[in-house]
Amino acid sequence: MPGEPPTSTGTKSSSKVKRISIPRVQSSTDTELQSQLSQSGSTPLQPMAFHHLNFRTDFEDSSIPPAVHSRLFDLFQQIHKEFEMVYLENIGLQEKIDALNERLERECYGSGERSLPPGDFQDYSDYSKNPFKPKSTPSSAQKIKASHKLKAQTSKIVSSFKNPTMTCTMHRQYAGHKDGVWEISVGRPGQPIIATASADHTARVIAMDSGRCLLQYIGHSGSVNSIRFHPTIDLALTASGDCTAHIWQAAVNWDVAKRQSSSEDLSADRTPTNASCLGDDNEDLPTLRTPVRELLGHSGVVMAADWLPGADQLVTASWDRTANLYDTETGEIIHTLCGHDQELTYVSTHHAQRLCVTASRDSTFRLWDFREPIHSVSVFQGHTEAVTSAVFTREDKIVSGSDDRSVKVWELRNIRSPLATIRGDSAANRLAVSSNGVVAIPHDNRQIRLFDLSGQRLARLPRTSRRGHRRMVCAVAWAEEPGSICNLFSCGFDRLVLGWNVLPFKDV
Repeated sequence: MPGEPPTSTGTKSSSKVKRISIPRVQSSTDTELQSQLSQSGSTPLQPMAFHHLNFRTDFEDSSIPPAVHSRLFDLFQQIHKEFEMVYLENIGLQEKIDALNERLERECYGSGERSLPPGDFQDYSDYSKNPFKPKSTPSSAQKIKASHKLKAQTSKIVSSFKNPTMTCTMHRQYAGHKDGVWEISVGRPGQPIIATASADHTARVIAMDSGRCLLQYIGHSGSVNSIRFHPTIDLALTASGDCTAHIWQAAVNWDVAKRQSSSEDLSADRTPTNASCLGDDNEDLPTLRTPVRELLGHSGVVMAADWLPGADQLVTASWDRTANLYDTETGEIIHTLCGHDQELTYVSTHHAQRLCVTASRDSTFRLWDFREPIHSVSVFQGHTEAVTSAVFTREDKIVSGSDDRSVKVWELRNIRSPLATIRGDSAANRLAVSSNGVVAIPHDNRQIRLFDLSGQRLARLPRTSRRGHRRMVCAVAWAEEPGSICNLFSCGFDRLVLGWNVLPFKDV
C-alpha cells in the first residue's frame, strides 16, 4: 500500500516510492469555522498545537518516515476541523429545531390543532409545497376539478381547527434509574404511589408527591420489562428478561416518604425546581431481593404480565411466542396460550371480566376469553407492523398501538374493522386510556399526544430541550388518585419519569 514503511531499516530501497501529498490551503470552511468559534465564544475540543505536539512526540521513535508523519498529521488536522465544523453545525440545527418546536406548540395550542383525517396527508402535502403554481397547464375540465378539490381540501383544513380542550403542564421529574425505564404503573385507589420497571434490572416503588423511592426490588437478573400492582393487596408483579415473572411484597414505609433530603434538589439547568431524585445512593433505599413467588415456564424473555380480575390468576407474554396462564397461589401453569406467529410484546387484562389481550410482532393482537371452561380466542388484524400494546377501555372497547404509526379503536365484539384510526408520525409505544376515555399515546419521537376514543386530537404534551423526554417515550399511565397534582405519568429510555397535570379547560 502507498506509504508503507520498508521491512528493513538497515538498507534503503533503490526504487522510487510514489507519495501523494495534499496541499495545505486556507479554505473558506476554515475561515467560517474560526468565525463561528469566535462568535460563539467556544473553543476547539483541544488546541491544534497540542495535537501537533502529541502527534510528534508519539511518533519520535517510530520507524515511519517523516514524510508519512507529515501527511498523516495533515489528514488528521483536516478531519479535526471537519469534525468541529459538523459539531457546531449540529448545535445550530438543534437550536433551530427547538425554536421551531416551541413555535409549533404555541401555534397548536393557540388554534386547537387537530390532525387531518386519514387519507388527506398526501393531498395536503402536495398542496402545501406550492399552492399557487400548477404542475402543468391543465385543461378547463381539469381546472374545474382542481377548483372543487381545492375547496374540499380547504374546508377539511378549516374544519379541523377548534378551540383547545385540555391544558397540559409538567409538574414533576423523577430521576435515579441507571438505564431506560420500560413501564410505569400506578397504585390502587388510596395508595398515592407509582412503580417503575427498568432495564437496569430493578423495579422501584415511588411516592407520587415527595418523589422518594420507598422500595427497590432487585430480585431479577435481567431487564425488568413490566410492572403491575395487585388490585387489592400490597403485591407487585414484574416480568423480566431473565425469562421469569416475580410476585413480590410491595408494602412500603410511609415514614420514608415524609423524609426530606438535600439530595432531592437537582440543578436548575437540568430539571425543574420541583424535580425529585428516586435515590441515587442504593444504600439508603429499602431493598427487597426475594420474591413471594417465582413464575417459571417460559423459554424466552417475558415482556409483560398482568393480573386477571380477582387476582387469583395472572397472564404472562413472552418472546417464545406463547402466553401462560398461572395460578397465583401455587405458581403453576394452568394453560399455555399459543397461536401467535412471532414474539409477544404485551399483555393486558380487562378490569372486570376474565378477558385479556396479547399483542405480537406478527402485526396482530388476540382476545382471550377465560369466562368459560373452554377458552376462546379472537384475532384482530388491522395493523401492518408489530403491535406494541393493546388495552381495554371502560366502555368495553380495545385500543391498540403499533410500529406502523397508527392507533386503532376497536369494538370488543367486532374484530373486522376498527371504529377509529389515529394516524401519527412515529411508532406508538405502551399507551394508556383514562377512565373518561382519553387516550395517551407515547411515541418514539419523544412526543406524547392525547386523543379521544373517536380519534379526535385533544392535545400534545409540551416538550422542549429543558422540559420533556429527551429520548423515546416507552409508556404512560393515568392516575385516578383524587387530590394528586399529577394525573398522568410517563417514562422513557432517557431514564426519566415525568409527572403531568392534564385537565379540561373548564376545570382549570
